Amino acid sequence: MNDQTRLIHSGRDRDPHTGASSLPIYQVSTFDQPDPEHLGAYDYARSDNPTREALEHTIAVLEGGARGLAFASGMAATSSALLLFQTGDHLVVGQDIYGGTYRVLTTVFKRWGLDVTFVDSTDTENVRRAITPATRGLFVESPANPQLQITDLRAMAEIAREHKLLAITDNTFMTPHLQRPLELGFDVVVHSATKFLGGHSDLIAGLAVTREEELGRRLKAIQNSFGAILGPQDSWLVLRGIKTLAVRLDAQQRTADQIARWLQQRPEIRRVLYPGLEGHVGHGIHARQARGGGAVISFELADGPTAVNLLKRVKLPLVAVSLGGVESILSYPATMSHASMPHEERLSRGITDGLVRLSVGLESADDLIADLSSALDGVLA
Repeated sequence: MNDQTRLIHSGRDRDPHTGASSLPIYQVSTFDQPDPEHLGAYDYARSDNPTREALEHTIAVLEGGARGLAFASGMAATSSALLLFQTGDHLVVGQDIYGGTYRVLTTVFKRWGLDVTFVDSTDTENVRRAITPATRGLFVESPANPQLQITDLRAMAEIAREHKLLAITDNTFMTPHLQRPLELGFDVVVHSATKFLGGHSDLIAGLAVTREEELGRRLKAIQNSFGAILGPQDSWLVLRGIKTLAVRLDAQQRTADQIARWLQQRPEIRRVLYPGLEGHVGHGIHARQARGGGAVISFELADGPTAVNLLKRVKLPLVAVSLGGVESILSYPATMSHASMPHEERLSRGITDGLVRLSVGLESADDLIADLSSALDGVLA
């Protein structure tokens, strides 16, 4: 089945009882049990809810996995996946990860006794050298947030298999429409469904998919124990958003490519980071594991004051946290996505005060370029 068709017809896209064109929102906490000794498929909505279950089925189908799970946020999905490990385990983690993931690893899980080594995962030898007898897992992003560094996911999966490690990746930027890490050998994929999957900046949600059913059962037990579940209303909204993912993301990706190439021509832009550009480090690897450069661009201006001045002058994009909406969103990693990372740590990883991240929406490319051009001209004036 074609990917665009599968986004709409996942197998849980209509109500089996009435034929309704979308599954109802089961806004309930509990379910009547005709036989109290033999409970039915649904008993308490923390454990299972038909609307959430439809979303979980859908994301598992799209990622090509055995079990999908829907959480209250992307960080709830990531943190729950990290709970598959135990005190004393060691993880090798790509140094270019979302700031919230860095925060939870260096605070909550550090106190809990999870040992972490951050490495530049764009070089596979760095990953190999970091593995110890206590290493149990590998966590990477590609493209990474916010500099869009590319990690060879197939090579990472092979290293994990060789050393019997659990391989986890965050696929938020690409979504299963553009990249499927489970097919490359990863064990777990996590998403902030708040972003492209939901697509309308109107919900907070997280998803995780496991390649194997047994691992899915373990993660399900963690979800049920901690209760960080996605409610039925937001589950329905993500299901609705997924149906238009292909047409939205394809259009956003075309515009992003056009804007990235335009930004390269602006003399005040020190560097443009976008996987679709031929000169982007890792472009060839990315082209082998993904379908296009995605809809997120990062670019660097001279310094922090210049970047802030630009953010204050744009009119069309939101200046906000998050990404993946139908509207373009300009973010400032230094005070937004990576604010929890110490300043010196950010700088050592190349996340300068002049770095800006643009999530391209569905506006006209010409209008976005005109707005950015006017703002840049004002910064220089």
